[in-house]
Amino acid sequence: MGRPLRLFSLGLLLLFSLPASVRAAGPEIVRVFTGWRDAASFQRVTEYLDGRENTGGIIVLRSQPGARAGFYWLVRLKNDDAPLAGAKLELQVVTPTSPEAKTFTFPADVPVGSPIYQLGLTGADWPDTKARPAAWQLRLLATDGKTLIAKESFLWELPGK
Repeated sequence: MGRPLRLFSLGLLLLFSLPASVRAAGPEIVRVFTGWRDAASFQRVTEYLDGRENTGGIIVLRSQPGARAGFYWLVRLKNDDAPLAGAKLELQVVTPTSPEAKTFTFPADVPVGSPIYQLGLTGADWPDTKARPAAWQLRLLATDGKTLIAKESFLWELPGK
């Protein structure tokens, strides 16, 4: 094998090995789905047996823990780095009933991996079953309040909001 071919082969090997060795810097928000959920949608058979809510491994955080029905943000994070103890998920929402954004903060110890969160505005914090947010922004905050990552709806960035 000639020298140019060896160099070319070595270059290809290095090129294809780079993505495997490069890690993402910090956590990321993979996706966010929103929608209304009735209280009954959270009940599973095991709850009838032992009386405790079974979340199926999903971390459920509610603005009013005693109420299950509400508008939810289903959030999948990806965290390949160290766990984030003491972090917070901050949700700012412009509701149909107010032009001013309301802020809701949820404690979120983010483990390594791909945790899924259900962030719910429940009870009196959400107007009704048919209401939809006008705009929203979700931020993951470090213990010092620094924004680690953020995601927002399309309408969040409109001028004059």
